[in-house]
Amino acid sequence: MNKSLLALALSLGVLSSAAASGHDPNATVHWTPASWHDSMKNMPKGDVNAGEKLHTSLFCASCHGIKGESMTDNWPSLAGQPAAYTYKQLLDYQSGLRQEDARGHVMFVVAQMLDRQQMADLAAFYAAQPQPCPQGLPKPAPSLVTAGDPKRLITPCAACHGANGQGGINETTALRGMPKDYFIRTMRLFRDGQRHNDVAHGMSQFAKPLTDAEIQRLADYYACTPASATAKAE
Repeated sequence: MNKSLLALALSLGVLSSAAASGHDPNATVHWTPASWHDSMKNMPKGDVNAGEKLHTSLFCASCHGIKGESMTDNWPSLAGQPAAYTYKQLLDYQSGLRQEDARGHVMFVVAQMLDRQQMADLAAFYAAQPQPCPQGLPKPAPSLVTAGDPKRLITPCAACHGANGQGGINETTALRGMPKDYFIRTMRLFRDGQRHNDVAHGMSQFAKPLTDAEIQRLADYYACTPASATAKAE
């Protein structure tokens, strides 16, 4: 049995266990700024080496790459993600707050195996890896990244996610090198009200006015598409 099949079998075993215990994935609690601040303040100190061992033993590389650098559009890159971001997503998967599609359900199952120390260890391991796109993002950037759209009350992406897509403070996602299909799917889920784990519904509000063409343009840019292609799309 290869690693992917073994990981799936392990996941299905945990799923059966969760179902038998009566866990209700719909019994979730949404974050408030205060509740997330308290959880982040109490986040354990992560151990990079312990996180790497968990990454190996849980076969995380099957989806997220050897060091968290996703090699497929189906799954996000975790390399270089702020530790608070990865920690929060694992909490959200475990509680069922984030279970927006079949891929999210796989992560819901995996997260049942983890305690908060292990989540922090995994988060520390991914945060310690180099971010994708070592040369940075292409230039010029789409106007939504640098200026937003005041008429539609859209804040510039760079204001939260960093001028070079490196991620912002606390749980703000690093977007640099994010696979295109994953980026597009995520933005549409926020826009269409199918993903609900953003604190104070920030991303849901910013994504709601976006067109498919604008989401595609942002996906191309953050995936480090060469500048010429991005400029033509603009």
